[in-house]
Amino acid sequence: MSDTSSEIIVFGSLNADMVFSVPTLPRPGETILCPSYALFPGGKGANQAVAAARGGARVRMVGRIGRDGFGETLMASLNAAGVDTISVEAVDTPTGCAAIVVNESGENQIAVAAGANLRASADQVGDTELSPSVTVLLQMEVDPEQNWALAGRARNAGARVLLNAAPAGPVPESALRMLDFLIVNEIEAVMVAKAAGLSPADHRDAARALRDRFGTAVVVTLGGNGALAILDDAEWAIGCLPIKPVDTTAAGDSFVGNFALAVASEMPVRDALQWASVAGGLACLRPGAQPSLPTAAEIASRLAELPVARGHSRLENDVVHERDRP
Repeated sequence: MSDTSSEIIVFGSLNADMVFSVPTLPRPGETILCPSYALFPGGKGANQAVAAARGGARVRMVGRIGRDGFGETLMASLNAAGVDTISVEAVDTPTGCAAIVVNESGENQIAVAAGANLRASADQVGDTELSPSVTVLLQMEVDPEQNWALAGRARNAGARVLLNAAPAGPVPESALRMLDFLIVNEIEAVMVAKAAGLSPADHRDAARALRDRFGTAVVVTLGGNGALAILDDAEWAIGCLPIKPVDTTAAGDSFVGNFALAVASEMPVRDALQWASVAGGLACLRPGAQPSLPTAAEIASRLAELPVARGHSRLENDVVHERDRP
């Protein structure tokens, strides 16, 4: 898939990921030994930029790295994936770093040191670079105030604005109203809703309440149960590929980057869910974050294994029939 008429600007984090493969995840106070570790390029922003670029999108990464070896590694990975890195700036603060512990079932625990990511600035994106043909993708691993500043300018310029509220944190009501899509997992959906003064019973209730109060479409990723989208006029649900995960570290970022690609390409939301769900599943089949992200050809080759999203029209309150598979 590709769309040369639109650009995705990813404003977010770049981290060096140190991955430790262990038999079991450590409990509080427990030390687990493993023979070695692997170093991979990561960071939610960079991961999502690479995911969209491998899916065929025209992507520009905006953020900051340190003047160190980790930063050089991250830049090399972005460039190799075809991501435009002209807006990634080096500063005199160490590059962000994450320690990721992965067990034999592919489950993980992650600790992140923000480093240079906290110096990323909305001013790195000029007003002339924002337009209706641009999709801006944000996450929560940079200074949130910079996110909201860029989201407001992007909205005023007519650009699409997507926020992946991960790691979970409060999102101001003013920022929620700027979004075209809020993308969260089950826990994040409830946390964002509660921080906004809502009282949801569960993730679906949270998504509906956020849509009704702030007018943003909400996509909730459900891990092995797929994902759902709550829109103004419809609700859609999608399953996931039947796979045995090796490492789930970048599954969410693969989903988000590819969902942004699909939205930027004017794909209907139910089809975007299918594309993104397949991308998220495929990212679980290889270790590491960016090395695991699938190409457009890999995603397309597995689409037929996953039925398109099904749902109902909110306005008409009736079932929307599944269309034929391509």
